[in-house]
Amino acid sequence: MKKQKIVSFFIGFLSLILLWQLLTFITENRAVPAPLGTFQRAWLMKTDLLLHAGASVLRIGAALVFSLIIGLPLGILLSRSKWIACLFGPLIYFLYPLPKVAFLPVFMIFFGLGNLSKILLIVAIISIQVTVSIRDSVNNIPKNYYRVMSNYNSSRLQTVRFLILPALLPGLLASLRVSTGISLASLFFAENYNTVYGLGYLILSAWSKMDYEEMFAGILMIGLAGYLIFSLFDTLEKRFCNYK
Repeated sequence: MKKQKIVSFFIGFLSLILLWQLLTFITENRAVPAPLGTFQRAWLMKTDLLLHAGASVLRIGAALVFSLIIGLPLGILLSRSKWIACLFGPLIYFLYPLPKVAFLPVFMIFFGLGNLSKILLIVAIISIQVTVSIRDSVNNIPKNYYRVMSNYNSSRLQTVRFLILPALLPGLLASLRVSTGISLASLFFAENYNTVYGLGYLILSAWSKMDYEEMFAGILMIGLAGYLIFSLFDTLEKRFCNYK
């Protein structure tokens, strides 16, 4: 399985290089540098790239953890409690389509210009999606399963542990995959303010200097970071969702 995954990665990577090289031939524009030159530049600045990537991944990781802390219990309560659903359901539907990125200045006013405001912005963007995904996953559990748990005199904690959590895990991991992509896109905007480390900052800084090889090196690192995080979720799904 690992060998197949490595082969799949290299096939996908080579396809990307071929398309990229073809694009440079078609456009003949300096704004689209050749792959080889970009890789050489990325190797020369590998230490800086790793620092920028590490800062972005840490922000995303913290935001995902906080989103789970908020979304996991709230999603279960929205599914299992009619009162909670009546109170918070309409509010979530109202907040879900709002462009939370536009509230970055508000977060900076209340939480400062550092990492906290950027992390909380991402939490605001993805926590609602995680909450809705968990609620829908719990709603899809057949009612007969709850009757079986009741027949065994299971407590609420046991029902959550042995029924609800295993049932919602596949939907939760799928939601986290989508949330990761949204987080990376949001960081590109958030990291351009009062930041010296982060892939978003690196890309925009390189673009302002018209250093397109550095800019594409940063873009490649975003793709690589996303791939590694997605692979982590795939591993977790195979490890904990083998009952599917």
